[in-house]
Amino acid sequence: MLLSMDILYKSFVLLHFIGLAALFGGFFVQMKSTTKVVNPAMFHGALTQLVTGIVLVGLAETGAGDEELNMTKISIKLLVVLVITVLVFMNRKNSFVPTRLWATIGLLTLANMAVAVYL
Repeated sequence: MLLSMDILYKSFVLLHFIGLAALFGGFFVQMKSTTKVVNPAMFHGALTQLVTGIVLVGLAETGAGDEELNMTKISIKLLVVLVITVLVFMNRKNSFVPTRLWATIGLLTLANMAVAVYL
């Protein structure tokens, strides 16, 4: 049972990384574009990050994770990913978004990565 929980937990970590790659990659490929959009990669990446993050915390609460839970870190990351998800969701169908909004999404994504690494 323990081995299967470990595999499940690591599978969700992998999906969480895939969501991060989609979200940040969708942002990053637009660096030279004059017209910025919330592309499908950003939308699906944000949703993947949110869902897998919640599942990972739930699995860690059951003892599947190796680390002790840092609820301050988890709370900050949840708040940031919620803001990202709302911004992405609200602007996903627009033909363009202001550069400031696009940059905010990218910077919040980068900030969430920094929280994950440094806290």
